[in-house]
Amino acid sequence: MYYLFFFLIPVLIYFTNTFIVKNKYLLNFSGETHQKILGTKKTPLSGGIFLIIFLSIILIERDQISYVFFIFIFILGLFSDLKILSVPSRRLFYQFILVLLFVHFLSLNGISTRILFIDKVLENYYLSVLFSTLCIMILINGTNFIDGLNGLVLTYYFIVLVLLYKSNLLIGINFTNFNLIYLCYLLFVLLVFNFFNQLYLGDSGAYLLGLFMGYLLIELHKYHPNISPFYIVLLLWYPSFENLFCIIRKFKLGKSPVSPDSKHFHHLLFYFLKKKLKSNNLVCNNYSSLIINFYNFVILLIGTQSIYNTQILVILILINILIYTIIYLKLFKFKYKSVNF
Repeated sequence: MYYLFFFLIPVLIYFTNTFIVKNKYLLNFSGETHQKILGTKKTPLSGGIFLIIFLSIILIERDQISYVFFIFIFILGLFSDLKILSVPSRRLFYQFILVLLFVHFLSLNGISTRILFIDKVLENYYLSVLFSTLCIMILINGTNFIDGLNGLVLTYYFIVLVLLYKSNLLIGINFTNFNLIYLCYLLFVLLVFNFFNQLYLGDSGAYLLGLFMGYLLIELHKYHPNISPFYIVLLLWYPSFENLFCIIRKFKLGKSPVSPDSKHFHHLLFYFLKKKLKSNNLVCNNYSSLIINFYNFVILLIGTQSIYNTQILVILILINILIYTIIYLKLFKFKYKSVNF
């Protein structure tokens, strides 16, 4: 039975994508940055469909409340992919309401930061719910922001899940060993299809994966209170900091923080490799993704060896922020001959 699952997943994805492309459903016709980089309009935004099917299998009986919210966030992303809901500010508003209710009904507040004055403020229920809501929203939108290169999001979360699985940190949180193996395998198969430009996550997949990982790691934090909360921060540092950095950058330029652009770290790295390697877009795309995630793998692996040591984890987070900022400025200057972003 288990072997059958491993065989059926890639077959199901292949034939579903073939059907979608043939019938011109949910294709990336938008002309957005991801599409412009790869120069194709025939790649289906189907990654979220396979994720929601998998979550339906493992959660519909175990955790029906969370499953309902995963369905809603998937639909919100799907409406974005279909251009039914194309105004970013409206999507952000609906997202806020949805995540707020998600946090309330699943009691995802009460996060400890181990920073005394912050934890004192978070003793207030409403502020605690708002704090958790904003954290999850930063993660969801950060996940969507970094979904601009093939394999970037899927590889990142694959690394996170594998490290958690090897550390036996997720057992008991609505998961069994088999469910974790299945989820990792699904992400790996989606990753292979994504690397070869056969599917994209789309907003539906990015929103769903961001919400799911946020939920999973908050549950982990509550189930293992002895683990430093900064380990959770480290695991999610890249999508979260990408979002925060992007907001600061756009405010500096006087732009709306929800307006799309092509000045994210991964875009600049892609441009740099394109100029240096003089190779085709898909190769430079995948190289960029591999470089970013190799760095993240090394950092997250080091952090996983020190899950109780807040000092080491904070140092790693600060190192990440410093390296990201320095390299970003250099890449920006390489492309625009200026650091006035």
